[in-house]
Amino acid sequence: MSDTSDNTSMSLSEPLRRALGERYLTYALSTIMHRALPDARDGLKPVHRRILYAMHRLRLASGGKFLKSAKISGDTMGDFHPHGDAAIYDAMARLAQDFNVRYPLVDGQGNFGNIDGDNPAASRYTEARMTFVAEALLNGLDENAVDFRDNYDGRLTEPAVLPAEFPNLLANGASGIAVGMATNIPPHNIAELVEACLHLIRTPDARDDTLLNYVPGPDFPTGGVIVEPKDNIAEAYRTGRGSFRLRCKWEVEDLGRGQWQIVVTEIPYQVQKSKLIEKIAELIQTKKIPILADIRDESADDIRMVLEPRSKNVDPEVLMGMMYRNSDLEVRFSLNMNVLIDGVTPKVCSMKEVLRAFLDFRREVLQRRSLHRMEKIDHRLEVLEGLIVAFLNLDRVIDIIRYDDEPKAALMREDWGREFVRATDESDYVSPPASGGDGLTEVQAEAILNMRLRSLRRLEEMELVREQEALMEERAGLEDLLENESLQWAAISDQLKEAKKLFGKDYVAGARRTVFADAGDFEEVPIEAMIDREPITVVCSQMGWIRAMTGHIALDRELKFKDGDGPRFIFHAETTDRLLLFGSNGRFYTISAANLPGGRGMGEPVRLMVDLPNEAEIIGLFIHVADRKLLVASTAGDGFVVPEGEVVAQTRAGKQVLNVRGETRAALCKPVQGDHVAVVGENRKVLVFPLEELPEMGRGKGVRLQKYKDGGLSDATTFTRVEGLSWQDPAGRTRTEADLTEWTAKRASAGRMAPRGFPRDNKFT
Repeated sequence: MSDTSDNTSMSLSEPLRRALGERYLTYALSTIMHRALPDARDGLKPVHRRILYAMHRLRLASGGKFLKSAKISGDTMGDFHPHGDAAIYDAMARLAQDFNVRYPLVDGQGNFGNIDGDNPAASRYTEARMTFVAEALLNGLDENAVDFRDNYDGRLTEPAVLPAEFPNLLANGASGIAVGMATNIPPHNIAELVEACLHLIRTPDARDDTLLNYVPGPDFPTGGVIVEPKDNIAEAYRTGRGSFRLRCKWEVEDLGRGQWQIVVTEIPYQVQKSKLIEKIAELIQTKKIPILADIRDESADDIRMVLEPRSKNVDPEVLMGMMYRNSDLEVRFSLNMNVLIDGVTPKVCSMKEVLRAFLDFRREVLQRRSLHRMEKIDHRLEVLEGLIVAFLNLDRVIDIIRYDDEPKAALMREDWGREFVRATDESDYVSPPASGGDGLTEVQAEAILNMRLRSLRRLEEMELVREQEALMEERAGLEDLLENESLQWAAISDQLKEAKKLFGKDYVAGARRTVFADAGDFEEVPIEAMIDREPITVVCSQMGWIRAMTGHIALDRELKFKDGDGPRFIFHAETTDRLLLFGSNGRFYTISAANLPGGRGMGEPVRLMVDLPNEAEIIGLFIHVADRKLLVASTAGDGFVVPEGEVVAQTRAGKQVLNVRGETRAALCKPVQGDHVAVVGENRKVLVFPLEELPEMGRGKGVRLQKYKDGGLSDATTFTRVEGLSWQDPAGRTRTEADLTEWTAKRASAGRMAPRGFPRDNKFT
């Protein structure tokens, strides 16, 4: 029974696995080839190609009328792209956004969104037509330049790729996420791309690096400054993978009397201005950049973001360096040139491979258009031949048309003999009659019958002969072109030069927008250096309410606290100081003294400033001294020495230093001063041992300081042995024990009872 069950399970699971695999593979291929990745030849995804073809069929030329976007997206969906109309409209709207697309392919009328991140208006409210650039992608579509395939339901045909007179893939870039792969290509300058293509035509085996002489890097529609080293850019274009550091463009605006402000005129590509301003405003509110006082958005049609410094004494370069590190005024744009080669094979290509694929495609388009033109010429020459015969035998032609019941058949049967030869013996081209002999073909007979009477004048015959000669000359040129590869590349070069002339510097968006610069070395200026140094008195209550009193007040001054609360920590500091808070959970938290609330009220709970859990107590609060060391210990009697520079936390969550578990809590944190350690337990036994027996660690549980049978650690301190161990007796007098031989032993010993006069609370200080 079990064997049968196992066999049945195997027979059912194998087909299911295969079925799932086949279906997922079909989905993956569909996503890769028909949705997410662009074609290397025209640089378009299917949805964009179908939108442009639908607009072409609707005759929405760049100089013509606008049409409702709903009509365009509806036709695209109904005829070519059976997906959601909202997705189609979003794709079309993006093609109209000059802040997203370097060379917009759609000319939008109405609200098509903005750089703040606002969405376009509904499709029923906007209108669109193609741009001059889009028409350049479609030129030759009606001349058999590309293959057509059936649409999704077989009613119509659609182009498999557009002819594309310029390398649109790199000009406008692309981004998409497929199954198991993605693509992200930045936009570039058409004039520079054309120069690179011309160089490749002249030198087919050109090195990748030489192309950078023509295309130094991306050219983003929003401008900006690329600060990526040239070697990294070259490597990215050589491998097809990499990234570029892109910064905003800014300038210092002099306000007079030493005052100044920074004006940002260009922001990085694909950064939403509204979110950028919100982020910077948050930095100001949280005082992460204390020197920045305010940000204002004064943008109209152009970008104008004003950064107002808190002090005129700060270097603008230093301020912008901090802005780069803390906001999207500097971003990293990733390059991943994963494209479809010949519309079929996904491949991560170098810039040279992408341009090579485009040039090979342009040669194929040229050949197909030339053949199509030759077919048109052949057809016209055949018609001209018949018309010339008609002029040479006009009386007979009129007689046949006037009296014959079937003039077309009669014209085709008639033997025009010597006269026909007269019309063609001056040319090398002879169009063979359909029925053989010297009769007219059906095409010629039809043309004669459709000829107007006004065309029977002698002047028209001369025009026909001249047209015939011109077409024969053109046909001979096309034959030479198709047989000679050099002539083909010369023709492609001429086409590219014409594209450069159309979209170069004279074009409204032709000039390069993104510039290059060195990143520069912004020195890490500590925040303290950018804060006005002022004396303060830090006050923290027993319940954890903290505030900063202006100036250095007397530490024994009576202060107000909330009911049931009282003083816990009070010390002098400066606004440039950083404070370290040590919690009973073993974590250190860092607080900027400049961020402390003023002393007019009761302050604020310190737990609002750092993520100190409610169940954790404040063990220590003091000014951070970078080169100092700290002794930390737990209630279980474990501890170690930690450099103070390693406990500084960069976030509100703090930094875990002393590991504690269960009921064990952090008990103390004291600066290390001297060469010995004194420990006292809750059992009032004191142990003294050399400081060198304690390890120096960055984090951990530590080692045993003192051994206990009952209770735990009460206090510990460090001191210099030759100066003796001091404490305050119950009367408030300072006592010093010089001979500590009785209490000195190895670390982790039990120790001896405390000397007479030792404080009742078991604390050294």
